[in-house]
Amino acid sequence: MATGQFHLLRTRRFAPLFVAQALGAFNDNAFKAAIALLVTYKIAGGSEAALIITVATGLFVIPFFLFSGLAGEIADARDKARLARLIKLAEIGIMAFAAVSLQFDNPWLMIAFLFLAGTQSAFFGPIKYALLPQHLERRELLAGNGLIEMGTFVSILLGTMFGGILVLVEDGRTIVGISTIALSIVGYLAARLIPDAPPSGEKPLPGLDIAGSTWRVLRETLRRPHIRHAVLGISWFWFLGAIFLTELPVLARDTLKGNEDVANFLVAAFTVGIGAGSLAANRLLKGEISTRYVPFAALLLTFVLVELYFAVHAEAFRALAGLTGIRGFLGPPAGVRVFADLMLASFIAGLYVVPLYAFVQARTGPARRARVIAANNIVNSGFMAISAGLAAAGLAAGLTVPQLFLAVALMNAVAAAYAVDLQPRATLKLLVRTWLRFTHGVRTEGFENVRAAGRRAVIVANHPSEHDARLLGAFLPGHAALASPGPEPS
Repeated sequence: MATGQFHLLRTRRFAPLFVAQALGAFNDNAFKAAIALLVTYKIAGGSEAALIITVATGLFVIPFFLFSGLAGEIADARDKARLARLIKLAEIGIMAFAAVSLQFDNPWLMIAFLFLAGTQSAFFGPIKYALLPQHLERRELLAGNGLIEMGTFVSILLGTMFGGILVLVEDGRTIVGISTIALSIVGYLAARLIPDAPPSGEKPLPGLDIAGSTWRVLRETLRRPHIRHAVLGISWFWFLGAIFLTELPVLARDTLKGNEDVANFLVAAFTVGIGAGSLAANRLLKGEISTRYVPFAALLLTFVLVELYFAVHAEAFRALAGLTGIRGFLGPPAGVRVFADLMLASFIAGLYVVPLYAFVQARTGPARRARVIAANNIVNSGFMAISAGLAAAGLAAGLTVPQLFLAVALMNAVAAAYAVDLQPRATLKLLVRTWLRFTHGVRTEGFENVRAAGRRAVIVANHPSEHDARLLGAFLPGHAALASPGPEPS
């Protein structure tokens, strides 16, 4: 079985879902960027524009609270592939409505589109992640999740650039509208190729009890400790990501003295870093579904975020008289340092989150998987709303964006300590392995033989020494029980 990712893009089991998801993310973010710029530069201004954009962002997120529970129950009761086709068909109509709304300087039409787009995403979310374990083998789940995360974040980046760049040029609104309608049609055609994914047993469709559905999926999911911890870990990723993606343009302008090109460059670097880290997770774990690297990734992320705080305060940025472009930003070593810190932080974040998604999918039975994904989406949305509120409160209290990032780093240290406390043995083993590799050049071969022997294997060291316990305990998978002979009788 190959552990690389990209062979999945040649299979019908994965490629149609990947295309449908990526194009949907592109379209949503193209319109969100277009609407933000139209409201700011053409329709309103100042505090009125900020208010409209805030309301629009909230109305895109609210459907995840309202409809995710119902969407999860429906997805567990019916064929997920068929539901995906219906939802992607509805997306064509939603994009047509959005294209029309761009032609009128009416922000409320645009806001109505964002609510519809959020609703469509809320119904599609549980389906896409529940489809993966139904169509992929267990050892392909990490690869599939890594590709989905990479494709999503790259689509977010490209969609944002597409909508933001074109909407204000001549005929830009028409170009954005027609292009996104065309892409939604392609997404629907891709969804038609998704193999059937029937439910595990016939279930009646739930009633339209939105509050009841939300409560049921949250209660069923969060009462299971191992799933609850994974969901909270995923939600923490979205908490961090929401703050950074929102505040990076402000950091670029006010602290780094960069123009809009620098702001877009930093957002692109952050997005690409998450995508690269998402792909690297499968290579690091070699297809194994495990969260053993998650605590270490959270710890490492804390150190990188603290380093970023000091990097942005370099004298080179304070000495700039006006706003500079990308070349001026990357000219001094200070700019390269900030860029490297941001790429490394986002890479670690991608490495952190993908194993958690795969863990949730693998540890949840097919009969309830979509409901668990729905509960995860509800909690994710809650964490993003909390992050927006905390960021707004901190900035209103006088914090600068670098100070806000430092506060987030300290909060992440607490989250990392909690993750280590949940998996102390795995974290200690990772640290010892890393130390032994760097200080003693330890190499390992033949792990496939250990896995083939099963969980109850006896490993006998052929050259007994005082280092056996440390080496075997650190490098053997799972939890090894060690036994050594006593002293020779006199």
